[in-house]
Amino acid sequence: MSSKLFSCAITGLNCDIIEVEAAVMRGVPKFHVVGLGDTAIQEARERVYPAIRNSGFSFPNRNKIVNLAPADLKKQGPYFDLPIALGLLATSDQIEIKDVEESLFIGELALNGSLRHINGTLLIANFAKEKGFKKLFVPACNAKEASLVEGISVYGIDNLQQLCEYFLGSKNLEITKNEIDYFENFDNECFMDMADIQGQEQAKRALEIAAAGAHNVLLSGPPGSGKTLLARTLPSLLPPLSFEEAMEVTKIYSVAGQLPKDKPLKITRPFRAVHHTASGASIVGGGRIPRPGEISLAHRGVLFFDELPEFPTKVLELLRQPLEDRKITIGRAMSTLSFPAHFMFIAARNPCPCGFLTDQEKKCACTNMQIQKYQKKISGPLLDRIDLIIEVPRLEFKKLASQEHNESSKIILERVKKARKIQQERFKNLKIFSNSEMDSGLTKKFCVLDEKGIDLMKQAVANLQLSGRGYFRVLKVARTIADLEENDNILNKHLAEALQYRGKEF
Repeated sequence: MSSKLFSCAITGLNCDIIEVEAAVMRGVPKFHVVGLGDTAIQEARERVYPAIRNSGFSFPNRNKIVNLAPADLKKQGPYFDLPIALGLLATSDQIEIKDVEESLFIGELALNGSLRHINGTLLIANFAKEKGFKKLFVPACNAKEASLVEGISVYGIDNLQQLCEYFLGSKNLEITKNEIDYFENFDNECFMDMADIQGQEQAKRALEIAAAGAHNVLLSGPPGSGKTLLARTLPSLLPPLSFEEAMEVTKIYSVAGQLPKDKPLKITRPFRAVHHTASGASIVGGGRIPRPGEISLAHRGVLFFDELPEFPTKVLELLRQPLEDRKITIGRAMSTLSFPAHFMFIAARNPCPCGFLTDQEKKCACTNMQIQKYQKKISGPLLDRIDLIIEVPRLEFKKLASQEHNESSKIILERVKKARKIQQERFKNLKIFSNSEMDSGLTKKFCVLDEKGIDLMKQAVANLQLSGRGYFRVLKVARTIADLEENDNILNKHLAEALQYRGKEF
């Protein structure tokens, strides 16, 4: 006698339906799990046996085989404990599973029969809905996350006994409803405030533009000028994620196991600060079975590289493709996976090894060869992908000691929100959210210049030797500056300001 249930396998950010077939036959009592499962799946045998016994049921004392089909698909993780246990109980006539064809089961069992937290529930729920399943049974601690997906009934299960009693008709299960408005709890006050930074008005203005259009920024200046502090205030200027963006980011964090259990929906934009000792695999993602790296965890948020030239050149060059394509494709012998990677890239650097090349007060102690070697660590193609390059000079004592009131992040954020709202309306029929995401075709459509603007850009291309990429990036920054002023047209002053952020690379 045999039974069949449906479960789900996660590979990267993709899912596959898994048929969990269980059979109990005559012969020497053995327990086999087949279907190309990893160690965690093979160890399910040792978890399922005590879980069934501790839930008040009998473990079949016969030859047992569980097949995870399709057999040629590599499967990983403890997701199949629950359907394996239910399959064995069903095939031994201890329970009868209702509506099996429209139900999907997933969960890791503890030895006492309770269900543990699993990763990737939001991804699974969305996949189950797409495949036409009506019911999804998950651990109770994952139910709120799964209930974010509308159109499927989510049941949160505390333990195996509770679910079996539901199928036996002695207990009811309630559908989990997500009635919390998580966006009401959005608060940017936990981040550093622009009001606490003295001076550096140009850098503050550049960060406001970057936040409004999701542009890339490079801050350059001597040590102690405030580059890192400025970069860390950027999250306070970013509006909350839209629901569509929040779902994208939450899926990534759920699969990576970095989603807080008490916050099933991530609404604040990610801020990932990477140390220069990080490996290439940790940044772009990887492993035997690829997992999201820092650039994917920064999706729809900020990726911050402090001391940019200290990163190995090979690691920096890995950023070129995702900065352009907004995704990363990782190839392995078993599979090729793609992860989203649309992030704001912000970096800080010193102009030379000692840091004082551009300092007006302290003399640089580096040789020309040292300076050239240091600066060449950042390649031209990588610099060409940065929209705003800002010089952050040393502050005078008068500025440092000033008690002058500075504009707060909350005030700047309101301007950024207005600019973002304009962009949302502009791109409402497209699958993009900000000016930085426009391709060359959309840039030509939404960044129309008058004759004076065309003449200015003609001179800029000749004098600044702008590449084709650089030309379009200037237009997109100018579009954002115009949005901040709530102006439908790109004026010469908008172009001039955009060009001044690109006029000097070192």
